[in-house]
Amino acid sequence: MHSSVVFLGQAAQILTKLATGKANHKEIAITLRQAFESLGATYIKLGQFIASAPSLFPEEYVEEMQKCLDSVRPVAYRDIRSIVERELGDKLGNLFHYFEEAPLASASIAQVHAAVTKEGLDVVVKVQRPDVHTTLKTDMQILGLLTKILEWVAPEFKKSGLTGMFSEFQTSIMQEVDFIQEAKNIEEFETYLLSVNEERARVPRVYHALSNKRVLTMERFHGVPITDEAGLRKYTNNPRKVLNDALEIWFSSLAAKGFFHADVHAGNVMILKDGQIGFIDFGIVGRISPNVWNGLMLFTQGIGMGEPSLVAQGLVAMDSTSEGVDPKVLAKQLENVFNEMETVYQAMALGEASSFDESKLNRLMYDLKDVAEQNGLKIPREFALLMKQMLYFDRYVKTMAPEINLFRDTKKFVNT
Repeated sequence: MHSSVVFLGQAAQILTKLATGKANHKEIAITLRQAFESLGATYIKLGQFIASAPSLFPEEYVEEMQKCLDSVRPVAYRDIRSIVERELGDKLGNLFHYFEEAPLASASIAQVHAAVTKEGLDVVVKVQRPDVHTTLKTDMQILGLLTKILEWVAPEFKKSGLTGMFSEFQTSIMQEVDFIQEAKNIEEFETYLLSVNEERARVPRVYHALSNKRVLTMERFHGVPITDEAGLRKYTNNPRKVLNDALEIWFSSLAAKGFFHADVHAGNVMILKDGQIGFIDFGIVGRISPNVWNGLMLFTQGIGMGEPSLVAQGLVAMDSTSEGVDPKVLAKQLENVFNEMETVYQAMALGEASSFDESKLNRLMYDLKDVAEQNGLKIPREFALLMKQMLYFDRYVKTMAPEINLFRDTKKFVNT
């Protein structure tokens, strides 16, 4: 039975509760998360999308979806071989000198295998799971229908703009399963690095002759994540400088092009054996407008300097429809949220980064959204993505360079 049919049965029970006014949103969130994890790629990604967008979704759902795991049983090697051969039009032995049977990683959309090309080059091959496109297409149709029904029976969801959120999720996930687009993302970042003569970092070379929409073959990087301080010292005697360089490169591309790697968690930013910084996995990228960039600068300075008025100005600057909003009134209403932010940030500044709960950031973003909407403002989803990446970097900073105040000093990392 198709996963969407199973999900519809569970969704019907939830809709009944909503329609009768007996909804317990915490219980519904738990039910949905459990269903998502059991139903495969589309639903796992939907859960992760909800978790990554605290400025869009109700608090109970955002917090519960933090538990949505993107860890699935690996696809059998024979199936992976069959997919690669079908997509690239030749026998695996004619395409690669060597292809590792055991995957390096397996996730809901694709899994990754180490390989060696016929020319002797070390590569990784990212292969989409069988029938993922067909599954996604059917699931999207069902979810689109469910979205409309949900808005009809539960007015609070209609007010939240659920249809628009679903449309954004659909666009996001379809980009993630288009490896041609991921290759373009990699090369867009590479073009930026070349345009500014940036020699401190690089991205994997894409081997287009061994790639298409469902198979992506890239140069294999050898090194360690920048979070591995012991490993870092094998390749550099100055881990602080490596981190500083990574921050400068990431922020400068954001400032210059409005383009950023939107998944810089541990493992996706590396120091390579030659000392360069390697950025990998460009399935998720973000693009922001000058408004959002300017607002982000004000917002982060406000957090770092303890100035709620700057936080308010930053939120106003992000929304091009913010005419008539009084930053002073907004700052006053943000005081409680700001105080909680200060508590979280100070905890990290005192070296408690390892115990930081990401759900705290989501709760703060939800509170920000609530206050902003009361004042007629909309917080763009890209802002939440940006804040999460900054939080990842801030955790690294607190470990390797605690003297840096990332939020206060953001502008110092921008070379334009």
